[in-house]
Amino acid sequence: MTDKDGGFDDAVEERVINEEYKIWKKNTPFLYDLVMTHALEWPSLTAQWLPDVTRPEGKDYSLHRLILGTHTSSSPDSNNSRICSRWHSDNLDRSDEQNHLLIASVQLPNDNAQFDASHYDSEKGEFGGFGSVSGKIEIEIKINHEGEVNRARYMPQNPCIIATKTPSSDVLVFDYTKHPSKPDPSGECNPELRLKGHQKEGYGLSWNPNLNGHLLSASDDHTICLWDINTPPKEGRVIDAHTVFTGHTSVVEDVAWHLLHESLFGSVADDQKLMIWDTRSNNTSKPSHTVDAHTAEVNCLSFNPYSEFILATGSADKTVALWDLRNLKLKLHSFESHKDEIFQVQWSPHNETILASSGTDRRLHIWDLSKIGEEQSAEDAEDGPPELLFIHGGHTAKISDFSWNPNEPWVICSVSEDNIMQVWQMAENIYNDEEPETPAGELETARS
Repeated sequence: MTDKDGGFDDAVEERVINEEYKIWKKNTPFLYDLVMTHALEWPSLTAQWLPDVTRPEGKDYSLHRLILGTHTSSSPDSNNSRICSRWHSDNLDRSDEQNHLLIASVQLPNDNAQFDASHYDSEKGEFGGFGSVSGKIEIEIKINHEGEVNRARYMPQNPCIIATKTPSSDVLVFDYTKHPSKPDPSGECNPELRLKGHQKEGYGLSWNPNLNGHLLSASDDHTICLWDINTPPKEGRVIDAHTVFTGHTSVVEDVAWHLLHESLFGSVADDQKLMIWDTRSNNTSKPSHTVDAHTAEVNCLSFNPYSEFILATGSADKTVALWDLRNLKLKLHSFESHKDEIFQVQWSPHNETILASSGTDRRLHIWDLSKIGEEQSAEDAEDGPPELLFIHGGHTAKISDFSWNPNEPWVICSVSEDNIMQVWQMAENIYNDEEPETPAGELETARS
């Protein structure tokens, strides 16, 4: 294909994306109880709500905080890349712009806040506005970071402690209370700890919810490293990996601790495998279980917070798979509706049967396991399987990461490659069957 043809295809795709976005925007009053769109200075590859929330007296909003990062280097054509930072190469010039780990504050309206869901502020890209429309999302803390922040996750036992994945092989650990809100102009990056053990960068990062300070990391070097950050550091605040797991034969995309069992964790990789590991085993090259999980690279996994045997994996084969640890030979279910690679999957912290997935197709899908196998009309089936509860269509670029709000049910923050961050909540009548349904015609157009 000539460059000219490629340019024509890009222009057509851009036009289609813009048309879809217009339809989505028109339908937001029917589909959402809240949408906030914020253009970040730089794209963020990572998003995670912090667990704290403050409810100022006499105000019609609550204050929540988010961990974000920056990705300042300009990306070449990334059609076949994981996300826009997946193209790193030593011979590419890096941007001179300083990268930062960010803490943002977000004002979310209370249930009793006075707002009109049909009001859409086209300039701010928001509707469901309340009180003063300005100042809902603010960057509160900027901490100098070495290269882009591939992923950032807080430690459950002390949310001030945040681990980050960098474009180098190091994992950095910050205590954000020990850094000024405005970064040192020198650009110097001063993490509290520097964790060594990998040879290459990566994305997967998981703190053990049951063992204070135990951190897992997945890497392009085919390994998984485990650190205990309570270990006394060496010179230069360095801690070496406590254990290196070497079962995968390709890039390890993601890793996650089991939420109840302190010694169990899962990993997924480009070798198309899901592996379940037990840290009590002396064999660090042989997992307890190995599953041929998908027909393409496996990019993400998530353990169900309510059911100790259930987990989900997302793949480049465009499907999300459901697994039961008691019988991994059999895939429980395959969720099929995405049109491209899936890079993130997360269970709802509030509902045992609710799962969300996102990826390259610019869509975030919310699934309801309780609806698997329900009868559908032919018309409904055209929109997707019965378990597909909702499609968030507000992004016009690949979704890099998303996070369920731990304090406000059904509120999600999602970030995409084009600098856009959205905080949104689907309309209650969509997940609450007792409410009257949205007019079918309106929903159809928006879900297409």
